[in-house]
Amino acid sequence: WLATSQGPLAPVKVTLAKVEQGSLIASTFGIGTIEARRSYALGPTLASRVARVLVDQGDVVKSGQLLAELDPVDLDARVTSGQLAAERAASAVRAAEAQLAESRSRAQLAAASARRSTELQAQGFVSREAADAKGHEANAAKAAVDAATAQLAAAQRDRERALSDVAGVGKLRAQARLVSPVDGVVSARLVEPGTTIVAGQAVVQVIDPATLWVKARIDQGQAGGVRAGQPAEIVLRSDATRVHRGEVQRIDWVSDAVTEERIVNVGFAARPEGVSVGELVEVTIRTAELANVRSVPAAALKRLDRQDGVWQHADGRVAFRPVRVGITTLDGRSQILDGPGVGDEVIVHS
Repeated sequence: WLATSQGPLAPVKVTLAKVEQGSLIASTFGIGTIEARRSYALGPTLASRVARVLVDQGDVVKSGQLLAELDPVDLDARVTSGQLAAERAASAVRAAEAQLAESRSRAQLAAASARRSTELQAQGFVSREAADAKGHEANAAKAAVDAATAQLAAAQRDRERALSDVAGVGKLRAQARLVSPVDGVVSARLVEPGTTIVAGQAVVQVIDPATLWVKARIDQGQAGGVRAGQPAEIVLRSDATRVHRGEVQRIDWVSDAVTEERIVNVGFAARPEGVSVGELVEVTIRTAELANVRSVPAAALKRLDRQDGVWQHADGRVAFRPVRVGITTLDGRSQILDGPGVGDEVIVHS
């Protein structure tokens, strides 16, 4: 009895499963972090000293709101000097305009006098020399008009240059005031008042909470079926009991060659309350859904002589049946494209 029930003569104990027919949902899984798609690091374009910082991490800000201010040093004095230079240039333009008007009046008078002298000379009332003198005066008056016109143009260019200098210094002065470019949330306060910073160094960082999404890492072997627009399920590490709906919004072109992963960006259908940037999440992306297909447990698939197949059980005996495998779901079921029929028994474990 021991030899036939428990010993080497005993039947091999196996776990059986039947080929089922129904719907299969293919999915892929990855771990990611919550990040802001739109993040703004605000800093000056020149080296300066921080005068004051008006916000702190977590503050909600509006577009155009003053967040921090830098020491303008001599920029205010340069703006005032530029404005005075612009006013002086405007006065020079007005003087040049008046001089041009006077030159034109003299030119008109000289031209009229030259015409009368020419007429009188033709009638013999004045000499040729007198008529030529009047003509010379008319030409000189015309040259004076040209000189006044050139002087006015130069004065206008000087005024434009002075206004450009004022505008340039004004822009530098405006850079000393760091304002929020969007309605958002301050994600970081990086320096304190009195700190000397270099050009390009960030003082505060602002994110747009409406652009929060998940930067998920998917194994390259499972990322082939991922496409933009596919539905996804997101589970936060801080609230593992709730599933948030999402959608694949972008798939990065560059993969990580070290970890053999591909970056997939998943957006929230509705942004959850209290979510924090940098929080770890679990992402499940539904890549395909098949209806009325045959499937077996993935553990039943074996490989024999470089051929995928299953060990089919019938009438107390087993035989290896090659099969073609389709998709495999995360819950451990594999699609059978050909092979055993619905209801046939296969060995899952022995």
